[in-house]
Amino acid sequence: MAVATVPERKLETLYVQKETLIAAPVEVVFDTLFEAQGPMKDMQIKIERFVGGRWYRDLGDGAGHLWGHVQVIKPPKLLELCGPMFMSYPVMSHVQYRLTEEGGGVRLTLTHQAVGLLTAEHMSGVNEGWQQIVEGIRTRAEERSRR
Repeated sequence: MAVATVPERKLETLYVQKETLIAAPVEVVFDTLFEAQGPMKDMQIKIERFVGGRWYRDLGDGAGHLWGHVQVIKPPKLLELCGPMFMSYPVMSHVQYRLTEEGGGVRLTLTHQAVGLLTAEHMSGVNEGWQQIVEGIRTRAEERSRR
């Protein structure tokens, strides 16, 4: 049996933090965290709303991708998710959504930390992706609060 060799890879780390102020009640913002936003919207991303719940991409007919699990849920202030996310290689990610009431609205602080055999493509694309998601949460929560 032949053994394939690959170029040596090294462990990489990732740290992304995004913040935005949202003009909506904290409960509305928290509920909005469970709706797919930005690039995840068309991907059928779902989060089960309990500790240990799956964060996954549902492709139908029993197919999909496990992105992670709910590690911490403290409504309406904190949601933490851990797992490989969209990366199909050895990696561990931790995503935290922290909501803090501030000035009649809510400050959303999203932090994504990861360690593993991260690819350059994921290292560069994740920053823009999280920005779109944070903006989507802000827009959707503010729309919902005006109803």
